[in-house]
Order: sequence, then structure tokens, then C-alpha cells
Amino acid sequence: MKQIFARILTYFFILVAAFTIQTSVFYFFPLADITPNILLIVVVAAGLMRGRKAGIIVGFFAGLLMDIFFGEYLGAYAFIYMIFGFVNGFFNHMFYAEEPVFPIMMIGVNDLVYGVIIYLIFYFMRNKWNFLFYVRRIILPEAVYTLIAALVFYFLILWIDNKLRAYEKRSV
Repeated sequence: MKQIFARILTYFFILVAAFTIQTSVFYFFPLADITPNILLIVVVAAGLMRGRKAGIIVGFFAGLLMDIFFGEYLGAYAFIYMIFGFVNGFFNHMFYAEEPVFPIMMIGVNDLVYGVIIYLIFYFMRNKWNFLFYVRRIILPEAVYTLIAALVFYFLILWIDNKLRAYEKRSV
């Protein structure tokens, strides 16, 4: 029970810190008016490191934070991030902490897919048809910036997760 509470509390603080960094710190360092998607890095990492259930839960709360502060519809971002956490949880058996190329690659792919989904839901449905403009100005720059940020934040999340696993082993 103590291990579950520690895991929940740890991921709560990770999500709050990631949301704060994404919406405040990187707001002052935009690259082509784009900020990296730190919450997506957390969701992908949780799904890869802990599996589908953790990916869904972390994705739901990450999306809920986005919905509460920036969403037009309550639950849209929560559902999107939940799906990303769930899908990345399927790749949990392919995750090895010593091999960072796969998780970084997954973060990049997820960010590209995230950009397309956001375009389809929030722009295409409003008859804004200029997809190539959206790809050049938003999707690709965000993917590049997110990959650069992932080189720092992924390893930080991995370090925290390793400490959490060590604590869970000691508590058993």
C-alpha cells in the first residue's frame, strides 16, 4: 500500500512539475512560437516504463490538466493523452532503461501523431483546410522542440522511476 501511495504521489508531482514547466518556463523560450509538449513526454515515459494501466492513468490526469486550463471541451485532451498512454503501454515489454533510442523515437512519433490528431479535432472540423501550413508551422517545429526537450526530461523521469523502483523493492 505504501508503494502505491509513493508511486501516485511521485507521478502527481511529476505531472504538476511538467505542466508548470510546459506552460510557464517554456512560454518564455518559444521556438518559432512553439513550446515543447512536456506532458506528452511524461505520458509516453509512464506508458513505456510502467505499462498500459499507468499510461492510461497518467495520460488521463495530464490531459485533464490541459483541459482545465486550456481546453475548449472538458475531456478532449484527457482522452487523447489517455490513448497515448494506453498505446505506449503496449510497448512496455520492448522498454530497456539502458537503451534510450527507442523511447526518444517513440516520443517523436507520438508528438507527430499528436499534432495530426489536434489538427483533425480542433482545426479540420472547423473547415480550416490548410494542413501543409499546419505541418510546417506547428507540427514539425513542435516535434523537433519536444525531441530536444526529451533528451533532458526523459532521462530525468527515468532517474526518478529508477529511484521509485528501488524504494518499492526495499519496502517489500
